[in-house]
Amino acid sequence: MAKFLRGNDLNTEVEKILETAQEKIILISPFIKLHDRYASVLKTKLNNPKIEITIVFGKNEDDISRSMKQVDFDFFKEFPNIQIRYEKQLHAKYYSNETSAILTSMNLYSYSQDNNIEAGVITKSGILGRTSNKLIQNFTTDDDVDADSSAYFSRVIDQADLLFKKVPEYESSNFGISKKYKTSNIEIDKLTDFFTNSSSYTSRSSKSNYEKPKPVTPKIKVNDTGFCIRTGKPIPFNTGQPLCDEAFKSWSKYSDSDYTEKYCHFSGEPSNGETCVSKPILKKNWKKAKEKFNL
Repeated sequence: MAKFLRGNDLNTEVEKILETAQEKIILISPFIKLHDRYASVLKTKLNNPKIEITIVFGKNEDDISRSMKQVDFDFFKEFPNIQIRYEKQLHAKYYSNETSAILTSMNLYSYSQDNNIEAGVITKSGILGRTSNKLIQNFTTDDDVDADSSAYFSRVIDQADLLFKKVPEYESSNFGISKKYKTSNIEIDKLTDFFTNSSSYTSRSSKSNYEKPKPVTPKIKVNDTGFCIRTGKPIPFNTGQPLCDEAFKSWSKYSDSDYTEKYCHFSGEPSNGETCVSKPILKKNWKKAKEKFNL
């Protein structure tokens, strides 16, 4: 039976889906940046190869690291039975295990969980089963919401691009009567090289203990002046490094490229939260900045 969720009830039910999973965890969200409470629950499944984890993220086709942070990929790839997929048109959010499923407005993103007004609907029989390595529907009730959502997201998963896949390997024991987990093998990996070879804004300081931001391509004009997007102080114009050293030290504690800042890097005027490291120039000033600095 479907139940409406909001506020902390929604956060709690998503956490329960992760906590109670015995066979499957499906996480579909355009943006993924795990909250500590979700990461802590998932860690309890880290050594369980029986739980198959499927992740689909999306958006930001030109720079997928804006949709999934490297720290989260590094965390996910440690699981023994997991696949990570990408769908550029993804906007829906869906979280499920073998007994429950949630359709929601909330991204699997720590900021959304802590700050946004979010809502969702949970069904207690939502399952996406797997037979012969093919995602199929597997229902325990006649709940139309559950059946329709399960079928829909099964297609979403099948159609999304597979970027990473790690599968468990077993060996026979007790004369073939049972099997014992041996190790896990990475069959597909299109993400490690992407994150490893991407340039990082954190090169200006010691490695962050939290995460690396999205890759950036610095646009530098040494003799031209820009403004720190956090303090407003004049600094060299460089869209790849729009923070002064003092502000960068503060920013690097979390390295969130989408964290809202106070000033426009081009004009120095207040931005009212419309700028960030990934978008340091106000939209209204972008044309002028592009012409002046040949961006």
